Amino acid sequence: MLLLAVALLAAPAALRAQDAESSAARDARLAELQAVEGNIALTHERLAELRAEIDALDKDRATLSGSLIETSKRVQALETQVEDTERRLAALSQNEEALRASLLERRAVLIEVLAALQRIGHRPPPAILVRPEDALSSVRSAILLGAVVPDLREAADQLAADLRQLLSLRAEMERERDRLRADATSLAEERARVQLLIEERQKDHARSVAALADEETRAETLAEQATSLKDLISRMEKEIAASAKAKAEAEAAAEKNREVAESDRNRRRPTSLGNADRLAPAVSFADAKGLLPLPASGQVVRNFGADDGLGGQTLGISMATRPGGQVSAPADGWVVYSGPFRSYGQLLIINAGDGYHVLLAGMDEIDVQLGQFVLAGEPVATMASPKLASADPADIVSTQPVLYIEFRKDGASIDPAPWWAASSDEKVGG
Repeated sequence: MLLLAVALLAAPAALRAQDAESSAARDARLAELQAVEGNIALTHERLAELRAEIDALDKDRATLSGSLIETSKRVQALETQVEDTERRLAALSQNEEALRASLLERRAVLIEVLAALQRIGHRPPPAILVRPEDALSSVRSAILLGAVVPDLREAADQLAADLRQLLSLRAEMERERDRLRADATSLAEERARVQLLIEERQKDHARSVAALADEETRAETLAEQATSLKDLISRMEKEIAASAKAKAEAEAAAEKNREVAESDRNRRRPTSLGNADRLAPAVSFADAKGLLPLPASGQVVRNFGADDGLGGQTLGISMATRPGGQVSAPADGWVVYSGPFRSYGQLLIINAGDGYHVLLAGMDEIDVQLGQFVLAGEPVATMASPKLASADPADIVSTQPVLYIEFRKDGASIDPAPWWAASSDEKVGG
């Protein structure tokens, strides 16, 4: 009986403590949790270590590209881990809230039970062996306790179980928070490593700053004059030297791939996209079906051919990403456009050869230059923290940045689904 009373005495105090936590305080706690990643800052010492690590690399193109691709894979994996941890924490918070609400609903009943126990403690029933004349009162008390105590014990056991579950939930939430902090720190380090590698890559691709600036200015002028994406691509590949060179190299690579295909009709289907030292696509874009990685970590929210909300169908796919998430090239190819374009926001167009183009839109910052050859999996851009305008007007209600991905063949949009690798298919399917 004493243990029962102790358990019930502890309950109202715990419930009062829970009740004192306002919804505003809980919301602030969740907001703080979601901001963990943004508040992670690397120390100057760690940044110096990363810079020394990059400086120690052999600065040839293959080494830089290989390091960028491997680091990019780690960044996307960490972004996925952080997202999964945040999802688990949200579920745990909901469970905690539901359990707390359940305990509060039973608060009045528990107080009544506790009061009954206290009254019994103040006025215990007479002992039949000490005062035989009170036998009738003793029998009545025994009958009453026999009826009440089992219910009290059941209530106390249920309460104790709920309180243990609450403590377990809070311990699990703390473990998830620790995991989130660790992953966020690792993610910050990998993003810093990517940025340093990109700086080295830009040095490797250094050209006349004045010439590049002139071409970028001309590209902006052509973008203002272009009436459509097809028109933009055509103008760029005709009138901008870097884009024209990229187109010529793409056509030469496509012709070489066709010659290889004709000379070896029975060759095995490729299982990878080649080594990091390639300066042209390892396989033709048409043969890369089932091999390409999704360009970012996130969830596909609109597939090719879906209703665009304006009476038409989408020409690409839209992918909700993490704020500040990394965007990688989904395929080998040459950059023929990099910059803002109409409602697309920041637009990147990659010529993949043989009439194929890959379009990425909605990014905050693009890290590659006109005419540059990029490898599948190589980081090329960064998503915004607040969401920017995307290619899909219906996506403006989303609270996450949205990456728009479109594949084109000879100027016409095509379904990208057959090109994604198996693991990417799972993400596309949700």
